Amino acid sequence: MRLQSIKLSNYRNYESLELETPSMVNVFLGSNAQGKTNLLEAILVLALTKSHRTSKDKELIGWQGDHAYIGGVVDKKYGRLSLELSYSQKGKKAKLNGLEQRKLSDYVGGLNVVMFAPEDLEIVKGTPGVRRRFLDMEIGQVQPGYLHWLQQYHKVLQQRNNVLKNGQHLRDAAMLEVWNMQFAEYGVKIMMKRQHFIKKLQTYAQHIHAGITNGAEQLRLAYKPSLESEHLQDEAMLFEQFMVKLTQVKDQEFRRGVSLVGPHRDDIAFFINDKEAQVFGSQGQQRTTALSIKLAELELIHEEIGEYPILLLDDVLSELDRNRQTQLIETFQSKVQTFITTTGLESVDMDRLHHAGIYYVKNGEVSLTPE
Repeated sequence: MRLQSIKLSNYRNYESLELETPSMVNVFLGSNAQGKTNLLEAILVLALTKSHRTSKDKELIGWQGDHAYIGGVVDKKYGRLSLELSYSQKGKKAKLNGLEQRKLSDYVGGLNVVMFAPEDLEIVKGTPGVRRRFLDMEIGQVQPGYLHWLQQYHKVLQQRNNVLKNGQHLRDAAMLEVWNMQFAEYGVKIMMKRQHFIKKLQTYAQHIHAGITNGAEQLRLAYKPSLESEHLQDEAMLFEQFMVKLTQVKDQEFRRGVSLVGPHRDDIAFFINDKEAQVFGSQGQQRTTALSIKLAELELIHEEIGEYPILLLDDVLSELDRNRQTQLIETFQSKVQTFITTTGLESVDMDRLHHAGIYYVKNGEVSLTPE
C-alpha cells in the first residue's frame, strides 16, 4: 500500500496543498508550529475520518473558511483508489473513487495507517480512556463492522445513562430493561473483538519486544474487561452473563446515575517480565513497550488485509535512542511506506535511510528545497 499523493484545502494551517509522495520514506523537515504534524494528521484523518488530536471535526477546518477538504490517491494490491473527505459545519462526507459513502464504516479501510507519536507513550502510562481509543481506532481499520457496533453501543449507552440519571419510578426500571438487551448485544460483540485483537497483537509484540531488548524482557498484554468472564469466546454465554451482571448492579447504577458495566470501562494491562509496566516500568521500558506495540500493529494489519499499512512517525525518532531508532528504521524501510516529521536531520540516523524523499515545511507550505 502506498499513498501516491495528497491534496488539502483549508485544512488547519494549509490553505492549499497538492503533494506527490512516491518515495517509500518521506521526511518532512521544519521548525515547530509550521504544519508538519497537521500534514501527518491529515493522512490519518483521510484513513480513519477522525483525528487523534481532537474529537471535534470543526477544529480541522482552517480559520479562513467554513469547510475543509482532504484527498488522496492510494495504490493497493488490487488497484488504485481515490479517497476524499470534506468537512463543513454540517458534518462530513466521504467518497471512494468519486462515490459518496452513506456509512463511514464503508469508507474506513480504504487506506490503512499506523501512527507513532510522542503522546503514544500514554498508551502504556496514560488513562484507560486512551487505551480504549487506541483499541477502537486500530480494530476499526481492519474490522469495519466494529465501528458500527461501537457507534450503536454508545447511542444505547447515552440513552441508558439518561434513564439512570432521571430514574425515579418503576417505569424507569422498565425502560432500562428495554435498553439492556441492545446494550448487552453490542457490548458482547465489542468485547469479543477486543479480546481477539489483543491476543493477536501480543503474538507480534512479544516477539518484537524480545528482539529490541535482546531477549532480556518478555512483554505480555492482558485484556481487562469491566465484565470479568471466562466465556469471551462464547457469544451466547457472554451475553447471558452480561444481562445477569446488569441486573446485579441495577440499584447501584440508579444511585450513581451511570452505567457501571460494559466496554466503555474496559482497559488493557502491559506486563514486562510479569510486572505491570504502567506501575513498575521505567520510562525506557514504557517507551520500548509502546514501540513494540506500534511495530506489532504493522504486522497484524498485514495479516488481516494482506498488505502493510502506511506508517506515520510524528517527531518520534528524536525520542528514541540509537538502538530503538535502528530497530524501527530496519523494520519499516524495505516494506512500509513511511512519513516522518522532524525538526532536524541530526535527530535521524540518515545513514540508514535510503532514497528518502526530503520535504521542507514552513507556514503551511511544503517545498522540495529549503528557503
